[in-house]
Amino acid sequence: MESRINFCVAVAVFIIVTEIASCHFVFEVQHKFAGKGKNLAHFKSHDTRRHSRMLASVDLPLGGDSRVDSVGLYFTKIKLGTPPKEYHVQVDTGSDILWINCSPCPKCPSKTNLGFSLSLYDVNASSTSKKVGCDDDFCSFISNSDSCQPDLGCSYHIVYADQSTSEGNFIRDNLSLDQVTGNLLTGPLGQEVVFGCGSDQSGQLGKSESAVDGVMGFGQANTSVLSQLAAAGDAKRVFSHCLDNVKGGGIFAIGVVDSPADKTTPMVPNQMHYNVMLMEMDVDGASLDLPPSIVRKGGTIIDSGTTLAYLPQALYDSLIETITSRQPVKLHIVEETFQCFTFTKDVNQAFPPVNFHFEDSLKLTVYPHDYLFSLESEMYCFGWQVGGMTTEDRSEVILLGDMVLSNKLVVYDLENEVIGWTDHNCSSSIKVKDGSGGVYSVGADNLSSAPPLLLIGKLLAILSTFVAVAFT
Repeated sequence: MESRINFCVAVAVFIIVTEIASCHFVFEVQHKFAGKGKNLAHFKSHDTRRHSRMLASVDLPLGGDSRVDSVGLYFTKIKLGTPPKEYHVQVDTGSDILWINCSPCPKCPSKTNLGFSLSLYDVNASSTSKKVGCDDDFCSFISNSDSCQPDLGCSYHIVYADQSTSEGNFIRDNLSLDQVTGNLLTGPLGQEVVFGCGSDQSGQLGKSESAVDGVMGFGQANTSVLSQLAAAGDAKRVFSHCLDNVKGGGIFAIGVVDSPADKTTPMVPNQMHYNVMLMEMDVDGASLDLPPSIVRKGGTIIDSGTTLAYLPQALYDSLIETITSRQPVKLHIVEETFQCFTFTKDVNQAFPPVNFHFEDSLKLTVYPHDYLFSLESEMYCFGWQVGGMTTEDRSEVILLGDMVLSNKLVVYDLENEVIGWTDHNCSSSIKVKDGSGGVYSVGADNLSSAPPLLLIGKLLAILSTFVAVAFT
């Protein structure tokens, strides 16, 4: 039996555009908290639950609600089978498979508070479904052939950090996507993919009030939907997102972005997360001391599924002290976690920017309007949090969520093993390039055409989520 640890990611409301060879795909995204009042308890509680799933192999001494029932900020609507049937799934850029709750499944959730009806995939209801056998190339690639039982077929077993599980068999069927055929124009296109047909759930996965129909993995392994599309020559292993923290929308794209151009930094190799090398950190030029393990081992994770930003205790203390030395305020604790203060002036004029400097001179600047949340009139709180996270060898970890990634186009280029970003107006548009050289503009207004693949979210939570996956 082979096991892996993977992690999930969630982001802010956005639209997803997928490039497929000479094609692109459009996804509409829905934010779980859209239209609701801003409450920091929601952000931290969501992040805490996400930690419990994403960081299973990491020591996370976090208190509070460590349940695995978080939906994350976003979920998406996809279509599977022939005829196509809609399913609402979490979009998980860290895990490696797509799995859907399948019929029969006595322990699968039967209802959700997210405003839609849950659906079970029925193998017998799709004329194009095929069982993935032990001799299938997909199964032989991911599992030990000796452990695969021919009468059951190729199967999977996922164990989350709180010991909740999902298990079932792999199925091959059509995934319906919206192909971008021109500027703001789309047309239907189906792609065959292998996904897990979940027949048994345990723990919180079967009890969540914010349940969805499954999880769509966009991780780095060859079993993810992204990698399957790339292996078929239908897409490049590149995806991007641009999160608008003002209007709550943005863009998520699979494929090559033509513009705006971005500068990149190498991914740390052989990591299960999107790790990068943080070299320096400063508050408007005033340097902060980084833990040695952060610099030596690349212990900085880029995770748009995380709402806030989590730092080791000493670095957090130094950061808050340096910021407040530039702009003195009287801090008080809100909800036992957040450092807040009363302020009547323009925070962007009064507070300093925070700069992260990565390998190859890539800089990420976090402005006051990014790291400060306004709970009510003249009351602000810091989005910086103490993470308390360490790796298995006790090295400290920095986790940078969409608080610092907002208003930037962030590109994950798995083919060249780099991550890059550039400041961008995420409520505007980007240009994507297809395999034939065509370049098309895609923006938030592109969603009015009711695309079949509504990439609504990054699920499994707002912070990072580690998942152990065993294929048998």
